[in-house]
Amino acid sequence: MSGSLATEDFEFLRRVVLDDAGLVLDPEKTYLIDRHLVPLLRRSGHASIPALLDDLRRNPRGPLRLQVVEAMTTNETSFFRDAMVFESLRSAVIPELLRTRRASRELNLWCAACSSGQEPYSVLILLREHFPELASWRIRYVVSDLSQEMLQRTRDGIYSRLEVARGLPPALLAKYFDAHGEQSFQVKPELRRALDVRCINLVADWPQLPTMDVVMIRNVMIYFEVPTKRRILQRIKSLMARDGFLFLGTAETPRLLVDDFVRANAYGCYQLCGV
Repeated sequence: MSGSLATEDFEFLRRVVLDDAGLVLDPEKTYLIDRHLVPLLRRSGHASIPALLDDLRRNPRGPLRLQVVEAMTTNETSFFRDAMVFESLRSAVIPELLRTRRASRELNLWCAACSSGQEPYSVLILLREHFPELASWRIRYVVSDLSQEMLQRTRDGIYSRLEVARGLPPALLAKYFDAHGEQSFQVKPELRRALDVRCINLVADWPQLPTMDVVMIRNVMIYFEVPTKRRILQRIKSLMARDGFLFLGTAETPRLLVDDFVRANAYGCYQLCGV
């Protein structure tokens, strides 16, 4: 469908997604438009992508706009994605925070752009498995996304057999999930209750958040323009504890964007200068 998408239609869609979510549509990857919008066509009853965009033009601030923007976001994730990141949390980051936060016994974490929730649940499982002393601490774990659909999936914590097979060891599946029907599993209630699930658009106003000890914003900055990346990193800098930890995706770096971050002694992780 999008292979024959008129230039004006592509430009209109590009501007909507950029304005509302900060995402950059690559003209060389128009095939992604089909992948993201065809499922929306089935739900909305539009005959084609041009018809959907015409409807959006006629009612540019109606509910269809949010549906289109949410549909165009990328929601690729899996349990314990990039194993070295979780090894860094286990062997370096959390032990360091246990030492430096021992007096307050408080820990604040934020998983931004959480998609359907596999990453924050992976972190919770890691904390339960390796740091039982945190059970008596005050842990605030904010998880956020732009998409209401993804946020609801995160709250529900229900995953198919295929999804749990991607990165989740069978022993952890048995320990932290309950069967949900014949073909899916649900995260146990105590883990679901541990997440503070919020709708946060990274390019819009943010709600008030606590000072963060760990921020994980992985594999999303690659979709933003340079000025947007710079603004987001500056806002994260102002939100983080001076000795906090920032995790980015393996293809992402704050270098040339914000001078204040340097690589930490942990894979995929950064800290503010002078720590």
